[in-house]
Amino acid sequence: MADFDLVIRNCTVVTAADTMQCDVGIKDGVVATLGRSLAAGTREIDATGKLVMPGAIDSHCHIEQKSGAGVICADDFYSGTVSAVFGGTTTVIPFAAQHRGQSLRQVVADYHAAARPKAVIDYAFHLIITDPSEQVLGQELPALLKDGYTSFKVYMTYDAMRLDDGQMLDILALARREGALVMVHAENHDMIKWLTSRLMEKGLGNPRYHAVAHARVAEGEATNRAIALSELLDVPILIVHVSAGEAIDVIRDAQTKGLKIYGETCPQYLFLTADDIGMGLEGTKFCCSPPPRDAAAQEAVWRGLANGTFQVFSSDHAPYRYDETGKLLKGAQTTFKDTANGVPGIELRVPLLFSEGVGSGRIDLNRFVALTSTNHAKLYGLYPRKGTIAIGSDADIAIWDPAREVTVTHSILHDNVGYTPYEGRHIKGWPVTVLSRGRVVVEDGKLNAERGSGNFLPCDLSEAAKPLQRPTPELAFAASVGHPLV
Repeated sequence: MADFDLVIRNCTVVTAADTMQCDVGIKDGVVATLGRSLAAGTREIDATGKLVMPGAIDSHCHIEQKSGAGVICADDFYSGTVSAVFGGTTTVIPFAAQHRGQSLRQVVADYHAAARPKAVIDYAFHLIITDPSEQVLGQELPALLKDGYTSFKVYMTYDAMRLDDGQMLDILALARREGALVMVHAENHDMIKWLTSRLMEKGLGNPRYHAVAHARVAEGEATNRAIALSELLDVPILIVHVSAGEAIDVIRDAQTKGLKIYGETCPQYLFLTADDIGMGLEGTKFCCSPPPRDAAAQEAVWRGLANGTFQVFSSDHAPYRYDETGKLLKGAQTTFKDTANGVPGIELRVPLLFSEGVGSGRIDLNRFVALTSTNHAKLYGLYPRKGTIAIGSDADIAIWDPAREVTVTHSILHDNVGYTPYEGRHIKGWPVTVLSRGRVVVEDGKLNAERGSGNFLPCDLSEAAKPLQRPTPELAFAASVGHPLV
């Protein structure tokens, strides 16, 4: 009888901390040992010339979700997770999105009902809070946090979803008490609304004007304000999908001051620019919020990835078809104000960063693993079960061929969107074999996983969600007289 279910031999194992030459022995879905000349496995894979890395984690993606405007994503939990795993991602953390008037507990139940029979890889859930009622803040949210839903997203823009500063403070106060992590979509709503109104009055509704309406200063101002609110209550936050140098500078400055402010960015801010958003309807394919910027902003994002301003690199996969169900909600009359906001990217996120980040020498392999896997697991309380290759960790592994060259076309992808904004891009380096809990789920370009074989992952309260240790004078005074504000 073999000692292991599977042995991966002749590995170059890369984690966020180390690079080593060894074999990987897997038993009962977990990494059993790392060493040289391991005993036989029931099955063996020769990884000579390959890179063996932790399966990636995409902690910001929208799957089978209804937007604030009522538009349903093109990907359900089957197509979304299949697409993810072909790109080397073995865990996804999409959103259970509350809309105003909804019970948060019921929302979570609905998303479980959607994911359970379809997901082919493991998943957790963030919550989206748009209606922080007394019932939600006082009962539902604290109970859900204890059940393993330890992060939630809030919006500073969009009429149907945004919270005002007072509501944000209520949620930040709860996060501080409970040890949760708040994710913030930071754009100044009134700036965007004002610019949009003026553009539409002048008949400037072409897709290209989306990038004009979502001005970079609107992102910078809202980021600064979100950080000020978090500092007031001494609680960490994560600023998501950061695109502009103005926001990056604010985040970096806060980190330099010792505040626990985290940053996330996405492929669209490295590989697209506002020039890709054309004047014709095809330009809607590139409309997302915040929008892609320019070459200078791309360089600022690359610097942020290299110097640690950004802890995580996510896809913000928001898949809407190029038809009346998504991008063209008003047909030929669709303006930037009407189109569904978002771009697909769940399958290409990791290969794009490998090709252009590692391949060009902008980041090394260990930072690549940290940005695409390990830091996600640490931020959201899944480490070390996920995000590394270590004894006792789930055997979520992607075996990469660093020499494989791929020209991107939508025909090679597995999502249900119908197009990719990265059409024609050349990529060098690709995950050729992918394991989820020791199961070989992708091999030789084929899927070997059943619908519903993914598991739900309750998250632990993470180290990231502890106070900043820099209480404001107001908090310190309140505590000194026995009346803490939070």
